[in-house]
Amino acid sequence: MAITKETQIGKIEVVGKYKFVQVRTDTVVIEDGEELSRKYHRHSLSSDADISAEHTEVQAVCNAVWTQDVKDAYEAFKASQEDNI
Repeated sequence: MAITKETQIGKIEVVGKYKFVQVRTDTVVIEDGEELSRKYHRHSLSSDADISAEHTEVQAVCNAVWTQDVKDAYEAFKASQEDNI
């Protein structure tokens, strides 16, 4: 009767013009090979985020989609929003 708890990357999605990366992390409790429960946590990352602590799969997606053009466009968008305040 062994109970274990593990964290898994459940889903990685790329969304929108500025390529926000949405990550779903699943926390799974397993007893004798059978899943007892699963809880979800979601967070999103923008191209100016520090991804050094993210899972390597998430880092790979971020590095693939966050081209310099995407980063520059997002920075320009943020600057335009600050001008409207």
